[in-house]
Amino acid sequence: MTSLSVPPAMNAPARRSFFFRQTWAMLIKEFIQLRRDRVSFAMIVMVPLMQLLLFGYAINTNPRHLPTAVLMQEETDLGRSILKALENTKYYDVKYVLDNEAEFDRLLASGRVLFAIEIPVNFERAVRRGDKPALLVAADATDPVGAASAMASLSTLVQTALAHDRAVPDGAAPPFEIRIHARYNPAANTSFNIVPGLVGTILTMTMLIFTALSVTREIERGTMESLLSMPITPFEIMLGKIIPYIIVGFVQAALIIGLGIGLFGVPVLGSLSLLACLSTLFITANLSIGYTFSTVAQNQLQAVQMSMMFFLPNILLSGFMFPFAGMPLWAQWIGEALPLTHYLRIVRAIMLKGGTLSDVSFDTWALAGLMVVAMTIAITRFRRTLD
Repeated sequence: MTSLSVPPAMNAPARRSFFFRQTWAMLIKEFIQLRRDRVSFAMIVMVPLMQLLLFGYAINTNPRHLPTAVLMQEETDLGRSILKALENTKYYDVKYVLDNEAEFDRLLASGRVLFAIEIPVNFERAVRRGDKPALLVAADATDPVGAASAMASLSTLVQTALAHDRAVPDGAAPPFEIRIHARYNPAANTSFNIVPGLVGTILTMTMLIFTALSVTREIERGTMESLLSMPITPFEIMLGKIIPYIIVGFVQAALIIGLGIGLFGVPVLGSLSLLACLSTLFITANLSIGYTFSTVAQNQLQAVQMSMMFFLPNILLSGFMFPFAGMPLWAQWIGEALPLTHYLRIVRAIMLKGGTLSDVSFDTWALAGLMVVAMTIAITRFRRTLD
């Protein structure tokens, strides 16, 4: 092998010249190699750009336009004034006006609304008589951070909006009180929110990386030729690589949930069997996406880079770190295309709310759809012969 060290006979200027020429040649070679590795080049550009855009435009720790339902137990001028006041605020987005208490509870349990405000019977008459009745507010406190600022501002917003309403008698004291019931997490325990979220986050990271390396590892080790010579279909290969990691993911999920229950007292109010089935669906969806990356990547480094590029928006746009309802609409649309968004709703609904399959049906179908799409792309891209 030819040595690239400086010949001993060279004088000092010649040695410096030789050193700089060799270093320059190595520098040029590295830039050429970086230019050829398009995935690494894309990571250099896209990661800081993605973080800047997401943190600058999509992330909002003081969420606005939170989905809200109003239960009108009576049709009065004061009730309509309160409804109009809520609609005019930036904190609440009144999506449902109801007259059925069962629907009121169902919307809150399913996560379709974060706030449910009830105007009780004889509310206006009690206000006019000076009895100071209660305006009932039920808040989904599974995400304490997302609900706290809106709950804190509710009293001021409504009182300010009704300051000149003729139905409200003049006086220094508020004409009614606002009674807030923080459902599902009344103590605002952050571990109740974090632990279920960690189940999905850890599974997303590990499952993506495990399967993203599956095909590229075979190619780099030179074992793909023998695999391709076998009478086996791409679908069978994919199942053979995914199923062992489904078991691994299931063990991980059971470990995290078990520790969450034992160490932090996180409740499991719903069906454990339903949680297990839907966790398996979520694991399979992530494994399918990771397997798709493995069919696209040319080496293991690219596979890991693709996985991390996909993992970053899952963390930021799923509702794990920041309130989902506080993000702009375009960011919510991106979040809806991520498996972790739907799984967080599922695991929090089952563990903290006692949700049933009907309560999480939309997110279940969304996870199944993402899994089917990822599997289809992976099978389509899998090559029966090496290039």
